[in-house]
Amino acid sequence: MTVITAPYEINVDDVFVDLEGVFGVPLHLKYEGINLAGSVKLKAALEMVLAAERDGILTPGAVLVESSSGNLGVALSMIAAHRGYGFVCVTDSRCNPATRRLMESFGARVLVISRPDRERGLLGARIDYVQRLVDYDPRYVWLNQYVNPHNWLAHYRTTGPAIARQFPDLDVLFVGAGTTGTLMGCARYLRAQRLPVRVVAVDSVGSVTFGGPAGTRHIPGLGAGVRPQLLDERLVDEVVMVPERDTLESCHAMARQGFLFGGSTGTVVSGALGWLTARPRGERLTAVALAPDQGDRYLDTVYDPDWVARNLGTPPPRDPAGESGTRELQPAVGAG
Repeated sequence: MTVITAPYEINVDDVFVDLEGVFGVPLHLKYEGINLAGSVKLKAALEMVLAAERDGILTPGAVLVESSSGNLGVALSMIAAHRGYGFVCVTDSRCNPATRRLMESFGARVLVISRPDRERGLLGARIDYVQRLVDYDPRYVWLNQYVNPHNWLAHYRTTGPAIARQFPDLDVLFVGAGTTGTLMGCARYLRAQRLPVRVVAVDSVGSVTFGGPAGTRHIPGLGAGVRPQLLDERLVDEVVMVPERDTLESCHAMARQGFLFGGSTGTVVSGALGWLTARPRGERLTAVALAPDQGDRYLDTVYDPDWVARNLGTPPPRDPAGESGTRELQPAVGAG
């Protein structure tokens, strides 16, 4: 029997999904959503909070404030509620409605930025707003996931070692790029162990992280309008850019097999599949991709046909076995 006293003590780190039966390509997915925050961001959030407490930066009566597209905000909301801090999440209009409601249920205050900075987009506008809050009220403590070394240290200490233990013969690892904390932590661990693993970063088209042109992105999670300060490109072997349409295809393909994953996971899986299928025929690699999030918070976006049509201008992926969706059925004549 397992007994816990804190919600973040539930964090399963050794579950991998074999996706070969779904896509016909050898690929294992490290499932990072089996915790009460529902995403990989719980690791970084807890590491940053505990470090701030140890350093005396975070003290009783403080109010945490952070810029987040959603998942880190949920994790910090949960941790702040349990440890007795206030929490303000500065997000933007792309944040899933379910994610906002979840943060508010933990007692967080959610501020939504709708006007992007002219050069740095919505992320730049969010960061500027957080800075103004911190300057205005000394009670606010900004952990700043974009520069905080404990963001990547969390994965250097946990995620990287967990992958290496389960796959000692690993050839290639696919990690999505947001703040790049997960990417940098895993890559640094593999390099420190001198493991001959190819590290492939997966990013969204429209993100500027790896020098591409800025563009409109609708699915929160991966990608950035401001180059992450944590990023060290010397630790990355290759970069794969994924259009949001391909993210949708991967999410819906997995859902048709009973696996409901989030938009970030769909992007990583799509990038991994494209990279693997482009390899020479007959080459069989041991490949792992990181699944950052669950899909339940994307029911109003990625899995909503109306949202897909409205934001991406194309019909959502269809179930090849027939039409999907909900229909209202009339009772048969004479039915009691």
